[in-house]
Amino acid sequence: MTTTHHGEAAAPPTARVPSVTACLVTHDRPHYVRSCLESLRKQTVGPEAFDIIVVDSCGGPEVSRQLAEMVAPLPNARLLRVDRPGASAARNLGAEASEADFIAYLDDDALAEPDWIERIQQIAATRDPWPGVLAGRVLPVWEAPLPGWWPERLRGVLSIIEWEGAGEFRTPQVPNGLEPYGVNMIVQRRPLLDMGGFADRLGRVGKLLLSDEDVQVGWRLQDRGYSAWYDSRIVVRHQIQAKRLNPEWLLDRLYWQGASTVATRRILGAPEQVWRELPRRLVVELITLPTALLPRGGTALLGLRWRLAYARGFTRMALMGEQKKRSLPGRLLRALLRRDGEPVIPTLDIGARADEAGKTHR
Repeated sequence: MTTTHHGEAAAPPTARVPSVTACLVTHDRPHYVRSCLESLRKQTVGPEAFDIIVVDSCGGPEVSRQLAEMVAPLPNARLLRVDRPGASAARNLGAEASEADFIAYLDDDALAEPDWIERIQQIAATRDPWPGVLAGRVLPVWEAPLPGWWPERLRGVLSIIEWEGAGEFRTPQVPNGLEPYGVNMIVQRRPLLDMGGFADRLGRVGKLLLSDEDVQVGWRLQDRGYSAWYDSRIVVRHQIQAKRLNPEWLLDRLYWQGASTVATRRILGAPEQVWRELPRRLVVELITLPTALLPRGGTALLGLRWRLAYARGFTRMALMGEQKKRSLPGRLLRALLRRDGEPVIPTLDIGARADEAGKTHR
């Protein structure tokens, strides 16, 4: 048996090349869609080898018209629309509309490398059986320089993956903490649909920054016996918006990441992990609480402040999402937590909040 330089078994000569649908979802950002579609138009395999689905998520009339004009000239592309807000709902529609073996998701502000589809097909074909999830590198294209104060360990919150190599997620083959990101995530379509698709309770909806719906899909498929495989030869470039490169956005993003971690663990059926970690997050919040007095737009003590933001998101989702009858101390704690002005997530079913957020962005 021959092997590639990444160590995986080479595809047999008779191996079937999997079919692929590239799917990008967008909400009122036609300027990004234009460049994303241009990167897909330049794929080395040619338009006959894959198809493209663009999902317009609650876009306004003018945006919908522009998207239709962009898609029309592409012989392998079609435009769909979903009127329910949220990236997860849009991704699920794309999977339902496709007939391919794999659906390759990328964000509307991503640029696929010219060999993106070709690499996906080659690498999937080398795996027997085909993986449930494939993911690769996400390299930054900066709209503005990354500020010097930005913590190096938090480049990942900008959906950047720069590690070179290959291996199974959640094993020693890849760095600890490496996760699949929806900006460059390829999923075997039938198993995705069989398990219900992306969780509508997670994912970006307007200013609601709950995330990890992509990570959750990867781990659920892996827990069902499918491989979740990383290969750095599958590359997209991610346009990092200048408006995100400020302390306010970073702190908001970390707050919602803390909340998302709790939601994901519960959805994956591991609530005990939440309760084991909760005491530590409460201690972190208590220790770092004085830094909340600093101006949100400043960079002083940012290392403590982002830890506070994450701890707050984690503790609020953990405590406010518990629906059991509370004792008097628990009710007092709940009342106290409501006073600081931070968003409160009362349950995992955030449909009402999502609908409200979506209306403000239509």
